[in-house]
Amino acid sequence: MSDAPLILTVKLDKDSQQYFDELREAHFPAERNYLAAHLTLFHHLPPNQLQLINDIESIVSRNQTLSLQVTEVKSIGNGVAFQIECPPLGQLHSYIQKLWFDWLTPQDRQRLWAHVTVQNKVAPEQARALKAQLNERFEPFTAKGIGLSLYEYKNGPWDFVRDFEFDTIKETKSSHK
Repeated sequence: MSDAPLILTVKLDKDSQQYFDELREAHFPAERNYLAAHLTLFHHLPPNQLQLINDIESIVSRNQTLSLQVTEVKSIGNGVAFQIECPPLGQLHSYIQKLWFDWLTPQDRQRLWAHVTVQNKVAPEQARALKAQLNERFEPFTAKGIGLSLYEYKNGPWDFVRDFEFDTIKETKSSHK
């Protein structure tokens, strides 16, 4: 790894990742769309901390696939995101916050707002139009969080570091409308 800050996300199941990626590809400004769709847990973790890797490995070994309830389409001002509800994810985030508190930025010390952004950095009227369009056919659905993914932040683009898979004993089917 380099000296770049690290980002920790929830690894989504293949079907959910594809669904959100397709929306992001269709609606995110092309010149700014250099990331796959993602559900970020921590935005700025310190690089070169072996303890982070050890902690993540320990965490995923004690956790199972998360049932992520995609509950609504939300406006984020200049974009659109899907809100995610999952009490166990909130508990996991709180646990990690306590574990890494001294390493966290003010942003990462805040309560988790779990979401997947499919559009950002557009005019507010364009965002309102997409939100209305997505709401016309939106029905809540369940996605799966199958692990955690670690990336290096490269002043815009992210470089993949590693996936950490949860115990997959309890899985639920994902479906998209």
